[in-house]
Amino acid sequence: MANDDKTEQPTPKRMREAREEGNIFQSRDIVTVAVLLAATLVLRGRIGGIRTALRAFLMEILQDMKQDPSTVLSSHLAISLLRAAAVSALPIALAVAVIEIVSAGIQTRFNFAKKALRPKFSRMNPINGFRRLFSLRGIMELLKNLAKVIILTVFVWMTLRSDSYAIAQMIDIPTAESEKMLFRMIFGLMLRITAAFAVIAAVDWAFQKRQHRKDLMMTKQEVKDEYKQEEGNPEIKGRIKRKQREISQRRMMQQVPEADVIVRNPTHVAVALKYDPNISGAPVVVAKGLDYLALRIVRTGEQHKVPWIENKVLARGLYASCEVNQEIPAEYYSAVAELLVYIYRQEKREDIFNS
Repeated sequence: MANDDKTEQPTPKRMREAREEGNIFQSRDIVTVAVLLAATLVLRGRIGGIRTALRAFLMEILQDMKQDPSTVLSSHLAISLLRAAAVSALPIALAVAVIEIVSAGIQTRFNFAKKALRPKFSRMNPINGFRRLFSLRGIMELLKNLAKVIILTVFVWMTLRSDSYAIAQMIDIPTAESEKMLFRMIFGLMLRITAAFAVIAAVDWAFQKRQHRKDLMMTKQEVKDEYKQEEGNPEIKGRIKRKQREISQRRMMQQVPEADVIVRNPTHVAVALKYDPNISGAPVVVAKGLDYLALRIVRTGEQHKVPWIENKVLARGLYASCEVNQEIPAEYYSAVAELLVYIYRQEKREDIFNS
């Protein structure tokens, strides 16, 4: 479906699935800037130690060559070279590795997606690669790389131009002084480049965030389909509710023959009551209904010779304030008690008359 149709913001489920698949926005340029800055600062802090290690290695070579020129290729010097390289490069490499992991992890909240490790053959499709090359992201990457090349070229040229006199003077000054001047120029150049790259990284971060959000946008149909999956199909839920209601009504109607009295409002409301002092402290509503269901309750009661009383106010009040299998509220005790006494007297008279 066309991207123009994706007008809805991504749902939490869509964003959660994207994280599980490793589809998280991040700017690699921010990582590059962090690594470049860390390498510059560590190198500046370690420059003395590096200088000392290299000098010691060179002095060792010179001493060995004075004693025996053939030792220049000995394993002893190879070990010394590796030791000097480790002292010089290992702290910088460790710092760069840690900063790269941390800067990338902060952006992704250290998300580890197993699904991202699975091979995707769509990435190997040359047609998809060609499309990505000419996509908005591809154009953005091209512009960023061009900007970086231009910045590097301009800054190096400006450094050589402004410090050309100082560079020429290095021939006539002591080695230690010339080293300091050279390293000072290099560190200044690296910091200026890092600052310029940080501006590019900020722009890239905003761009990547916007594009990631845009890629996760959904169509109205996708939102509806997801809602159906999350909440269930409304038609199925409706059928389930109807079935539950039918079962509940069937159970309720099975209790009507056990009622002591049915209070009704001629055709619209019916409430069946049962009172057993051994079970409950007050009469209990065993069935209630409106309209068609009310008529069913009355008809079932007549079939099982359950007496009924017409009382509009009481019927409506009991229906509104009571649920099935719930005792009636205290405010209806007096009215219901009078009904039950009346019913018991009527039944007693009928028994005497029949006898």
